[in-house]
Amino acid sequence: MKNKIHPFKTILFGFAFSPSLNVNVLETTRIAHFFNAKLILLHVGEKTTEKEAKIKAILAQTEHPDLSIEIQWKQGNPYEIILGTCSSSNIDLLILGAMQHENMFQFYVGSIARKLTRKVCCSVLLLIKPSAERVPCKHIVVNGLDAPETPLAITDAFYVSYALGAQKLTIVEEIRQKEIHVTVEDDRSLKKANIVKERLKHREEFRVRKIIEDLPEYLKTNLKVKSQSIFGKRGYSIGHYAEVVRADILIMNAPAKTGIFDRIFPHDIEHILSDLPTDLLIIRNRT
Repeated sequence: MKNKIHPFKTILFGFAFSPSLNVNVLETTRIAHFFNAKLILLHVGEKTTEKEAKIKAILAQTEHPDLSIEIQWKQGNPYEIILGTCSSSNIDLLILGAMQHENMFQFYVGSIARKLTRKVCCSVLLLIKPSAERVPCKHIVVNGLDAPETPLAITDAFYVSYALGAQKLTIVEEIRQKEIHVTVEDDRSLKKANIVKERLKHREEFRVRKIIEDLPEYLKTNLKVKSQSIFGKRGYSIGHYAEVVRADILIMNAPAKTGIFDRIFPHDIEHILSDLPTDLLIIRNRT
């Protein structure tokens, strides 16, 4: 049997003394417990007696008193401090809160969080719906696109499903429309396009099955796994799908860095960051 998979050994949560501090800390400690991880709580700002007392009072309310927790206080630029701490403390997962936009059911990532999501050396979890009481995770959606980083994203998706006790995992293969190479003009061309679509679906499902076959059996026990091919715009399509099926977590590959083109052409993930459908976990292979 393969060794147990444990991708998130150390988690960092950067906290501010905002109205949502209590619920964010309770949710973050809960996640750290399920991932069997050490939790570092980092406040970028002045340490005072009042602040220290407040965070300790919140931690006294947590459901998991045996959790390994370290509180750090640093002063400086929040972006630089968090980015540097992720590197120096060997962080595997950075948790950030996302903001609700104009009291509507749309969430967006602030400028600092968006920069960290692009540049940080570890995986990132964006929380849009933290809860003081645990809300069971039932359904996780993960991208299955044909990319070098996808096997890691799928492996971590199975681990997260296992750790959180999710019942269902859907692997979404986004297929670009241009891959069909058929212009639909009549019944004959429509039939040909449908045949090409079916072939592409079978190709993608076979590729994903090969990834799943290599995973430890314990990660697949009591988990309903489904493959879903979607034809459309990458990033937008999977985000819409996760919203429609009411997924609890959407898991995506971290965007690959390609230099100046990053600033000219938005990544697939930018469509999701602009309007988060649910909690978003961005998987990055820590280097």
